[in-house]
Amino acid sequence: MNKPIAVITVTYSPGEYLDAFLDSVPEATASPTLSILADNGSTDGAPEKAAAERDGVEFWPTGGNVGYGSAINFAARRLREMKEEGEIDEEFFVFSNPDVVFDKGSIDEMIACARRWMDKGHAVACVGPYIRQSDGSAYPSARAVPNLSNGIGHALLGGIWKNNPWSRAYRDHADMTRERTAGWLSGSCLLVRWEAFEKIGGFDERYFMYMEDVDLGDRFGRAGYDNVYCPTAQITHAVGHAAGKHPEKMLPAHHDSAYRFQADRHPGTWQAPIRWVLWLGLKARAALMVARAKVAR
Repeated sequence: MNKPIAVITVTYSPGEYLDAFLDSVPEATASPTLSILADNGSTDGAPEKAAAERDGVEFWPTGGNVGYGSAINFAARRLREMKEEGEIDEEFFVFSNPDVVFDKGSIDEMIACARRWMDKGHAVACVGPYIRQSDGSAYPSARAVPNLSNGIGHALLGGIWKNNPWSRAYRDHADMTRERTAGWLSGSCLLVRWEAFEKIGGFDERYFMYMEDVDLGDRFGRAGYDNVYCPTAQITHAVGHAAGKHPEKMLPAHHDSAYRFQADRHPGTWQAPIRWVLWLGLKARAALMVARAKVAR
């Protein structure tokens, strides 16, 4: 019998989404699974109830709202001992948002995809599925790593000129039907190789929310690994339902993370003017978008 595959999800009062997520996990793979609820301070009781009522589900409180990447790191550190003792799969694990529903066989398809690319000589770090949004459309989950050119162009024009060349370059999602590598893959659901995750030290915990998956994918690439998009593995994700509730918090957080990502990649003293202009521009854009969101509400 195959060893259980660890499936980490970060919970923060997930409500009704959690049951649908956990119902879908066993159907996503022929292997047994161990679902870890890395809880960031839920108050709705849903994670505790799920762990108490379901086999193969464990509730691991992180101690507070530590952020998405930090919660996954927390769970991965605890799982490492189980992996080393042979209690779970030593090659792959999955992390996912709790508002995801896996299609039947989707985890197995991501594993098969990883092995196809590895058989061709690629050092695969992670595999991401086709993400079906609630309206049935594909979420652009496999994108280029943002640089100053496409990142600033997308930030300035994305909201008013949807198909501008900088946004197209940033999103890099003209074809969401083709299996391919990408600069980064959406962190809402990923199959990850333990070896790659441990080599780069997991998520950068300075990112509380947003851009942590961009940073992860970029660091995988810089370490010589590939991020592989696999459209034959499919999930459904309620994209953006949480962020839309609190734009006054989420939008500034997104812009702060965007600044951190670019500042880390332009650290030189001579690049200080770039960082200053970027910081001012992102702060102004965040304020404008918050004001628009308040008017819209």
